[in-house]
Amino acid sequence: MVDEESLRVVRCGGSELNFRRAVFSADSKYIFCVSGDFVKVYSTATEECVHILHGHRNLVTGIQLNPNNHLQLYSCSFDGTIKLWDYTDGILIKTFTVGCKLHGLFTVSRSEDSVFVIINKEKPDIFQLVSVKLPKSSSQEIEAKELSIVLDYVNQSPKCIAFANEYVAAVRDFYLSVYFFKKKTTSRFTLSSSRNKKHSKNNFTCVACHPKEDCIASGHMDGKIRLWRNFNDDKKYTYTCLHWHHDMVMDLAFSVTGTSLLSGGRESVLVEWRDSTEKNKEFLPRLGATIEHISVSPAGDLFCTSHSDNKIIVIHRNLEASAVIQGLVKDRSIFTGLMIDPRTKALVLNGKPGHLQFYSLQSDKQLYNLDIIQQEYINDYGLIQIELTKAAFGCFGNWLATVEQRQEKETELELQMKLWLFSKKTQGFILNTKINMPHEDHITALCFCNAEKSEQPTLVTASKDGHFKVWILTDDSDIYKKAVGWTCDFVGSYHKYQATNCCFSEDGSLLAVSFEEIVTIWDSETWELRCTFCQRAGKIRHLCFGRLTCSKYLLGATENGILCCWNLLSCALEWSAKLNVRVMEPDPNSENIAAVSQSSVGSDLFIFKPSEPRPLYIQKNISREEVQWGVFVPRDVPESFTSEAYQWLNRSQFYFLTKSQSLLTFSTKSPEEKLTPTSKQLLAEESLPTTPFYFILGKHRQQQDEKSNETSENELVQLPLTENIPAINELLHTPAHVLPPASFLCSMFVNSLLLSIETKSAEEIPEDIDMEEEKESDDSDEENDFSEKIQDTNDPDLGEDIIHQLSKAEEKELRKFRKVDYSWIAAL
Repeated sequence: MVDEESLRVVRCGGSELNFRRAVFSADSKYIFCVSGDFVKVYSTATEECVHILHGHRNLVTGIQLNPNNHLQLYSCSFDGTIKLWDYTDGILIKTFTVGCKLHGLFTVSRSEDSVFVIINKEKPDIFQLVSVKLPKSSSQEIEAKELSIVLDYVNQSPKCIAFANEYVAAVRDFYLSVYFFKKKTTSRFTLSSSRNKKHSKNNFTCVACHPKEDCIASGHMDGKIRLWRNFNDDKKYTYTCLHWHHDMVMDLAFSVTGTSLLSGGRESVLVEWRDSTEKNKEFLPRLGATIEHISVSPAGDLFCTSHSDNKIIVIHRNLEASAVIQGLVKDRSIFTGLMIDPRTKALVLNGKPGHLQFYSLQSDKQLYNLDIIQQEYINDYGLIQIELTKAAFGCFGNWLATVEQRQEKETELELQMKLWLFSKKTQGFILNTKINMPHEDHITALCFCNAEKSEQPTLVTASKDGHFKVWILTDDSDIYKKAVGWTCDFVGSYHKYQATNCCFSEDGSLLAVSFEEIVTIWDSETWELRCTFCQRAGKIRHLCFGRLTCSKYLLGATENGILCCWNLLSCALEWSAKLNVRVMEPDPNSENIAAVSQSSVGSDLFIFKPSEPRPLYIQKNISREEVQWGVFVPRDVPESFTSEAYQWLNRSQFYFLTKSQSLLTFSTKSPEEKLTPTSKQLLAEESLPTTPFYFILGKHRQQQDEKSNETSENELVQLPLTENIPAINELLHTPAHVLPPASFLCSMFVNSLLLSIETKSAEEIPEDIDMEEEKESDDSDEENDFSEKIQDTNDPDLGEDIIHQLSKAEEKELRKFRKVDYSWIAAL
């Protein structure tokens, strides 16, 4: 049984990796980035997530290396705590409770027992930079209440604050403030707030401090970079300008030696200003999306850029990209909804502009992007882009249908539908058919007939032009090649109403199309209208058939907050309920249907079967914000919940996407158990290498030792079976260059699986074994050798007790001990 309290809403991935600057480890082997409530540790060589540091209860807002121990990492969060981690083992060392929301974190080598954080105590829009003293204590949870204000009225973004050895610089609006630690004084410099002749803006956007010299670099809204010097004197300060960016400068960073300045912005180009001069600059272009953050490794050999499409690019010192860590792309809006690729079980939705992204829910990383629009994206706010609005999988993943549109004026609609065929040769989708203007108005829905007995692939599209069209796959061969293509087979309408939704029944025999407030049922063989349902409860927003034993029911949710269920056999309304449904998704593996409703407090989840209006499960306030999309994902291994309230989770798992594009799900496991990868279990317990091989061997040896101590006499020690060990699956997916040489591991691995006969102790040998069956020659040789050794050890000083003659039974017992292998003692 599963307790009610054990089912919780957890963040299943897709968090922003670009929320704050990434941080390198001291040896540049790892890169740390915030990801929602967690801190993720990635390998810069393999791009794999090696650890997830979990412990914060709210959004993580800052991470920094401990300047006194480079194997430790500080993190701060909105939960009001600062945590110290051992990132090599993923272990939480200490928790310092500050008590207020922390918006940013900074560490300075000169302050051994203090860190700097950004807080707001008085008003929501007024932030302060304060120093927090971290008390030394042996306990794991410590209160850190000793705060001292360094700068007032600062920007909440950590990009607008930079530290040097002797001072800290902060920018906001048109002001640059510099606080000197020794003098304990603050200098403020102001730029003109009015537009100049070129209509550029002087607003500060970011700041960086030179590591060696007294120089401050500031980025501005107009694309300029200003280098400030002599700021010790309020009257003699000077600044020089560097200008290449056509739009605002998003971030700045100096190299470790200070010989280069890195800048980035909306051009998706990393610019390196060498010697801080206008003429001497290098570029790394076409990085794919706006650069939001720039980081430099302490060793100086690597850079990294964080981008608006939720990715991190690791760059070598010679400006060559070496690794890409791609998270779930957060598009402006998700038009396609959430889909599941039947082949890869990946989550599919809008990605970067004009693309579909395939995202692995198990590994929490993007698999690949599929370019649908196949046009170069131009980043211009005034330009109306082509939008990917609809997508659907059909025929068990063999076909993919997409719809793209662009509308500059009301009368100028560009509409295109594409059908993609999955190629087994290339293991990807290839464009098969392109249809210009499939409808005269916007397409509102499209669906495939996914019945198992369907002879011919069929696609239905519904549009605001008042028609739904049936598209079928036909032979398009000619004298040059054999080919197939899609063509329109039927056009249907109902009293010139706009078609809003369409869906097929489970067996594919019926097609339901909603025309505003009316639902029509069509025969899929003859395309004849069978019946209509009209409740006058508002326009139909969602439409779906029941499945399995509930396939005789049709469900519809209206914009006026009414959920209706019709019986297709009696052609009558079975039941209705007042529920403001925003998301309605059927489970493909059961009769269950999930409905998410919106209330003034938040979003609520209802799980029910169409055969009865009483919900199987209700969970209130699953999210404070609006839930926009949801999808059931079939489980590879079914769960075994016995409680009736949780049986809907046995075969499938429900994922939903909120308005802020947070991907959430329901789980009975804690977030730590759900999100921690198997690699976290590969910790160093002994001197063996921490690899999946070691994980197997370590478990085997531990279990073998335990069994050898517990087994009674006359019992053989059996090694545990290796099938069903999770590490074997991980072993097959571990990059080869991470493992030790196969010659080193093979003998250890094979020997651990063998059962050694020689390891039996003398007590395990049965006493009834007839020792007299040995050959007489062997006995005589052993007796002669044995008596010779006794005579050699004869010493007159030892007394006569040593040289007494042994009996036959004693000699036989000694021969037993001589045959026992005591080599196992060396392993202790």
